[in-house]
This record gives sequence, C-alpha cells and structure tokens, in this order.
Amino acid sequence: MLTKDKLARLNALANKAKAEGLSLSEQKEQKELRQEYLGNVRSSFKNQFKSMTVMDREGNDVTPEKVKKLREEE
Repeated sequence: MLTKDKLARLNALANKAKAEGLSLSEQKEQKELRQEYLGNVRSSFKNQFKSMTVMDREGNDVTPEKVKKLREEE
C-alpha cells in the first residue's frame, strides 16, 4: 500500500509538472512513485478478482477458468 506521504508527494509532483515542469530528478521520482502506485492498484484488483464467483440464473457456478486458475496459484 502506498503511504499517505508518498501519495501526497505523487500528487504534488503531478501538480508541479502541470504548472512549471519537473527537473530530471523529480521526473525520476515521479516515475518510481507511479510504478509503485500502479503495482498496488494491480495487486488490489487481482485480489478482488480472485474472490469473484459468477453464478448463472440456475445457480450454477460459471466462473471463468482463468479466475479459477488464479485462485489455485495462491
């Protein structure tokens, strides 16, 4: 999980980039923070996706095989 400080820094860099531009070191920092943020979002989505179960109207489990395989990887 991205800490509040890191998230605030990422937002500050984004605002600064729009307003006046970033130095090379700030661009590098922003890129690293974005990668960490995206990694957290992807991980969270994947965990949420793993817990999903799809049922048809008759009550049969029709969860896609890809989701079932993700559960087995745990």
